[in-house]
Amino acid sequence: MDIAHLVAFNLTLIAAILSPGPALLVALQTVLSSGKRAGIALGLGLALMASTWTLAALLGLEAVFRLFPWAYAAAKIAGAAYLLYIAWKMWAGAKAPIEATDRPRRRAFLQGVMVNALNPKSVLFAAAVLIVIFPPGMSLWQSGLVVLNHFIVEVAFYSLLSMVVSTPAVSRRYLKAKVHFDRVAAVVLGLLGLRLLLVR
Repeated sequence: MDIAHLVAFNLTLIAAILSPGPALLVALQTVLSSGKRAGIALGLGLALMASTWTLAALLGLEAVFRLFPWAYAAAKIAGAAYLLYIAWKMWAGAKAPIEATDRPRRRAFLQGVMVNALNPKSVLFAAAVLIVIFPPGMSLWQSGLVVLNHFIVEVAFYSLLSMVVSTPAVSRRYLKAKVHFDRVAAVVLGLLGLRLLLVR
């Protein structure tokens, strides 16, 4: 493994993070409704779980899912149910005014962990990317470096996102369009939950 492999991995990872999905939508909604600190805390949770999935892929969890389809099915059902729950909460609270106090950082962090923990497709994506980009037979320290790199990239991305989105100009625009933004995000999350549940 050399630096070119890590660069290729990071470019693929950033493209995946930027694609519309539950992690990005929940991160945007958290920053806009609860502020920068809550957004960074949520990003830490997302990063921790995403890098854990990469570690699981390196350890062969994809093979476990293929060997025991019921385990993957159970994880899919749990993940879909959680996404549908978030979508419902977001839709129901679309008209509610923004609370004066920020969301506790611990709660935001745990939500970030849950969003990525209940997405079993993450480990399959990670496994596919690892197979394509990295050479076989990596050492233990090289695998650890890949996992640490993944964690750092995700933390940096969500921290930057939180700082940019929490600026007064962006926050004012969100407040004006809160109902529409929250409901669109709720619909997208709901559809992602249904897709996770129904697509084989």
